[in-house]
Amino acid sequence: MPKILFMSHAGEEHSIEAKVGDSLMEAAVKNSIAGIDADCGGACACATCHVYIDSSYSALTGTPDDMEQSMLDFADEVQPTSRLSCQIPITEEMEGIVVRLPESQ
Repeated sequence: MPKILFMSHAGEEHSIEAKVGDSLMEAAVKNSIAGIDADCGGACACATCHVYIDSSYSALTGTPDDMEQSMLDFADEVQPTSRLSCQIPITEEMEGIVVRLPESQ
């Protein structure tokens, strides 16, 4: 089970162990990470699971597809490393990944 570090905009850190195959959003919700609302339940339809992926891990998480990119257009504070956490399946290689939350969440 890879460890994932969620960081709030204020700098609060929450380290969790996540199940391979779950999405980052599912891992966050299961561990009560504040700021990951996931109103649509992971259907890529709301952007309430918007996160920033540490650039050193972007190769592991890939890039947003067209549907995800269109939802990111509705998110606040979008950056080049923005992703919807519901669209990122967790793999063993993600051990130690750093996931930051936007200020608006």
